[in-house]
Amino acid sequence: MAWGKDDWKKLAAAVAPGIATALGGTLAGVAVSAISDKLLGKPDGTESEIAAALATGGTDALAKLKEAEQAFQVRMRELDMDLERGHQADRDGARQREAGTGDTLTPRLLAMGITCGFFGVLGWLLTQGKPETGGDALLVMLGALGGAWASVVAYYFGSSSGSAAKTRILADRN
Repeated sequence: MAWGKDDWKKLAAAVAPGIATALGGTLAGVAVSAISDKLLGKPDGTESEIAAALATGGTDALAKLKEAEQAFQVRMRELDMDLERGHQADRDGARQREAGTGDTLTPRLLAMGITCGFFGVLGWLLTQGKPETGGDALLVMLGALGGAWASVVAYYFGSSSGSAAKTRILADRN
């Protein structure tokens, strides 16, 4: 079986979801380095080398990929890379913009529009069902509105990151 350019990333997503998530973001270099270090024995392996090692390495390569996942999680703790901090800073920036400009109407209108849109589409789908034409697009729109609605709730009421941090601290103590 010939592997495509990104097939190794799909395998990583199944075996090492934390590392796979990082591959699509700003931590991609750290993630590739963690995989390369465990799989190839060097931190500077190329994506082609990683793909080849995973394609031919069998269960040993999968075990090393799982080890890379664990090493990556440890490295993230060492670097204190809390992604929620970035999200919190983003929300704080939006709140400071609102306070600084005195523009309280725009965020409220957006929040109401997103809320009405999300629950309107959800209610319509629940009562009418998925239409034969355009149904998939409607589901994509519902997903996007759901994500936006979660951001609205986090903006106005905060997120559950404090609860998640408390759970993580308690788990680390055990």
